[in-house]
Amino acid sequence: MGTVLIVVILVAACAYGVYSYVKKLRKGGGCCGEHEETVKKVRVTDRDKSHYPYRAVVRIEGMTCGNCASRVQNALNAMEGTWAEVDLGDRQAVLRLKQLPDEAAIRKAVNALGYTVLSVRSVE
Repeated sequence: MGTVLIVVILVAACAYGVYSYVKKLRKGGGCCGEHEETVKKVRVTDRDKSHYPYRAVVRIEGMTCGNCASRVQNALNAMEGTWAEVDLGDRQAVLRLKQLPDEAAIRKAVNALGYTVLSVRSVE
């Protein structure tokens, strides 16, 4: 009888472990998306690089996971005439722009998410 009870407890523990792992795979994980869906990327409709004559590098503080980077990239890509690629490792975003960089608008978009813009630098 004791052996059966131990086996039942072990099976239940294994089933719970598998359930938790599958749930984590389906849902987002990390610091800012523990119990939320993984952030889906906002794609830029105009992907012709020749249409973006200006570039800027934005240094960002506070991103700690892939969900953070995706949120920042989505916010920047939602801006008119902006194509952003965020690099979590370098903690920066490289922006392709159709017009001169509007530093105030960039800061506002990133700060609204709770991250801090350290600098916005135009690139030739």
